[in-house]
Amino acid sequence: MKLHELHPAEGSTASPKRLGRGSGSGLGKTSGKGHKGAKARSGGGKRPGFEGGQMPLYRRVPKRGFNNVFGTEYAEVNIERLEAFEDGAVVNAQALLEKRIIRKELDGVKILGGGELTKKLTVQAAKFTASAKEKIEAVGGKAEVI
Repeated sequence: MKLHELHPAEGSTASPKRLGRGSGSGLGKTSGKGHKGAKARSGGGKRPGFEGGQMPLYRRVPKRGFNNVFGTEYAEVNIERLEAFEDGAVVNAQALLEKRIIRKELDGVKILGGGELTKKLTVQAAKFTASAKEKIEAVGGKAEVI
């Protein structure tokens, strides 16, 4: 096969409609829009979701809950997940992201007290639960609030 022999598959391409080019073209005068009505006008038609005046679905469905735009959301990490670090390491948000323990930092990292910790670590986070702080300090580590 040569470069000049390449062509698209039969029926896969269609030439664009050439509107308003005379009655012989089949798309002259009203250019396939018919006579009058909203769809014939420039900028015509209805917005997405319009149901002819009936209350649209997005307004009929009940809304629930509340999303506080000022609320803080923490990336939560249980203490047992910190076993992935070597003894004496500094654990912060960047280190947790690199080890893929958290996916996003969000508004900070919160360390929870789930599980056990055997390594002496310096943990830097936005928040600690009382049990997490206790467990970190029990093995000789440090819990630093950033």
